[in-house]
Amino acid sequence: MIALDNIANTTAYTGSYAAWGWVGLVFYILVVVALWKVFSKAGWPGILAIIPIVNLFILVKIAGWSAWLGLLWLIPIVNVVFGILVALRVGRGFGKGGVFSFFLLWLFSVIGYFIIGFGKAAYTKPV
Repeated sequence: MIALDNIANTTAYTGSYAAWGWVGLVFYILVVVALWKVFSKAGWPGILAIIPIVNLFILVKIAGWSAWLGLLWLIPIVNVVFGILVALRVGRGFGKGGVFSFFLLWLFSVIGYFIIGFGKAAYTKPV
């Protein structure tokens, strides 16, 4: 009887993992669509938004830094600070302020990239 309960619990867990997998896939597709438009506005091929690690390095390039600095995303705690700095620089490149960049390009990045990508913001390389 205990074995049947374990099987039922395992099945329920597997079903919930599958549902969260679909949610993750939809979220990833939304991120790709938003970044595709941002990359196109910044003069980069939009198809690079599909490749998971490469899109981070392209964001660093859009921020005006060398892509080698993208390796900082691999260091714990440093990646949070570096992510905020990249968001601020990308926002500056599209003419957005610090509050917009912090909240909508770092904290709620999908919404911010949709606003930049499909809005009227024009890209100028930050100095």
